[in-house]
Amino acid sequence: MPTTPFHVQPLDASFGAEVTGLELARLEDAVFRKLYDTWLEYALLIFPGQHLSHEEQVRFAKRFGELEFDLVAISNLKKDGSIRPEQSDDDMIKVLKGNMGWHSDSTYMPVQAKGAVFTAHVVPSEGGDTGWADMRAAYEALDDATKTRIADLKAYHSLYYSQAKLGHVPGEKTGDSPYNGYGFHGQDPPLRPLVKIHPETGRPALLIGRHAYGIPGLEEAESERLLQELVDFACQPPRTYHHRWTPGDAVLWDNRCLLHQGRPWDMTQPRVMYHARIAGDPATEFAGPR
Repeated sequence: MPTTPFHVQPLDASFGAEVTGLELARLEDAVFRKLYDTWLEYALLIFPGQHLSHEEQVRFAKRFGELEFDLVAISNLKKDGSIRPEQSDDDMIKVLKGNMGWHSDSTYMPVQAKGAVFTAHVVPSEGGDTGWADMRAAYEALDDATKTRIADLKAYHSLYYSQAKLGHVPGEKTGDSPYNGYGFHGQDPPLRPLVKIHPETGRPALLIGRHAYGIPGLEEAESERLLQELVDFACQPPRTYHHRWTPGDAVLWDNRCLLHQGRPWDMTQPRVMYHARIAGDPATEFAGPR
């Protein structure tokens, strides 16, 4: 059997692996193809000690497809390097706190993201972990009655909806906020199935999270209760993994079958991460207004 040119150590979860023995900035095509297959299998890959430059991170992310956007700082620092006060109307703080809820990226956009490459540059002394949850294993663990109940259900997805729960109203910006309003696009919310079939592996997965609401055919309270029950059930061990960041770490995840969340930290300490988002294929990730 051919040997894999890097080491894969599965995580103590239903998904995910730590990958060592390669440099992401210098991958030969044959090695990348094996890495891509590994990613499809595990959905989450952790690469310790990569210390990618911004250019290297973008170049690596582009190997997985076109980018939804090249690189965004996920940070509680202002441009001058000072700390953003946690108790403020700062848009970036509101976005950081919103991201602490379980979600998939860009389900509120017409085309859902394929995945992401995330890197750690400055991390707090404790807290600030990032968690992921396996929606493939979550779907498989549902009882047959629930699978039947949700088989044909859909939900709307909206960043307006999810951020409004935190009191974040788009347009209420502070002068030094780097947040550009992405996701507050003024379009009708897309309608997505609660059960998504992965376009490359064929595995079904739950498509839920904080942006989902308003299941057609259900009363508002019933819809909210069902969606919350699914998240509460899905995001439990062994279907979850929370990563304690070390500067230089890089992470790649499949947004088509995982939820993720940030975790709280002492926001008097800096946390600086960079996010490159891989665009979804419109043929499989598009969900127009309904």
